[in-house]
Amino acid sequence: MIQKVVLWFFIIVFLYFTGVQYNDPDPYVWIPTYLIPVFLCYYKLQGKGEKVMYFTVGLLFLMWAINQFPPAWEGVLLNQLGMKTLNIELGRESLGLGCCTIAMWVCAALKN
Repeated sequence: MIQKVVLWFFIIVFLYFTGVQYNDPDPYVWIPTYLIPVFLCYYKLQGKGEKVMYFTVGLLFLMWAINQFPPAWEGVLLNQLGMKTLNIELGRESLGLGCCTIAMWVCAALKN
């Protein structure tokens, strides 16, 4: 039961992440990126998928998150003027990819 709750939580979170990408400058990158964990968590709900697949996808997300990490950390919130800097945008993207990593590794740890 807890496994299903966790997986549905991830599905809802990543559907939300997908939904807020519509006004991003590059939604064609981030919408599919966040739909991957949605699909794979649903796949896990069906009792499918090997642990190595989820671990590998999580590792790919982790490497991408490290690559996206900003050169200077400015947080993930808007600054005083309400404008985003490149470092804030990169920080948000890195954080989102980190969430994808965690979700995939949780899926790898769960039983089929």
